[in-house]
This record gives sequence, structure tokens and C-alpha cells, in this order.
Amino acid sequence: MTNLRPLPTPETRGRRLRARAWTVASDLPASFRYAAQGLAYGFASQRNFRIHVITGAVVFSLGLWLQLPTAQLAVLVLTVAAVLVLELLNTATEAVVDLAIGRQFHPLARIAKDCAAAAVLVAALSSLMIALLLLVPPLLNRLGL
Repeated sequence: MTNLRPLPTPETRGRRLRARAWTVASDLPASFRYAAQGLAYGFASQRNFRIHVITGAVVFSLGLWLQLPTAQLAVLVLTVAAVLVLELLNTATEAVVDLAIGRQFHPLARIAKDCAAAAVLVAALSSLMIALLLLVPPLLNRLGL
């Protein structure tokens, strides 16, 4: 007699996957290591991510030089972080779509990739506006204009 088990239903299959999900990163240091690998991949492979990191560092340095209040510096940090997070999610979306469809063209894949890229664009433009609103007035004062 063979060991035949019933085929799992979608409900039980999902429950089993979630039940073992913690085994991927069995400890906190491993979780941080995986996150660091994602950051390193994003920085090494994504030109726009590097541009956003450098731009964010310049903007934050300018805010420090202009001695912006802590709350305004926090707003700058949050806007830069939002752009970086969305850039990483865009990279992840592109990777998952490519994994799912391979080298084929599919209109839904295009929509997913375009919308993820658009999210980064909206965040970057909003971040630019926030930086201008926070940095230009004190910069003009500092320059005596």
C-alpha cells in the first residue's frame, strides 16, 4: 500500500506556506542580512536608486548646513526614504514580473512595471517640491537675496 495523501486545497496550501514562512530567516540577524543584501542589490544594479541616494544625501546635508529645524529635517528624511522605498519596490516588481512571464511581452506586465515606475516618479516629484519649499527660503536668506 502506498502513502497517498489528498491533494491540498488552496486554503491548506496557503496555510502550510505561511506556517513555515519564518524558517526562511530563522533569526533576527539573518533578516537584517537579507535586507542589507536587498539594499546592496538596489544600489549596485539600479542607477536611479544611486541617484536618489546621492540626491538625498546632498539635500539632507544642505538642510543641516542651513540649520533647518528638526521637524523640517525629519520631513526631508521621510520624503527621501519614501522615494528610496518606492524605488526598491519598483525593482522588486520588475523582478517578479520578469520571473513570472520570462522574456515574453504581456500587456499586464507592462502595466505593472509602468505603474511601479510612475509611483517612483510621483514620489520623486513630490519630494523635489517639498525640498524646494523647505530649502529655498533659508538658502535665499543665507545668500542675502
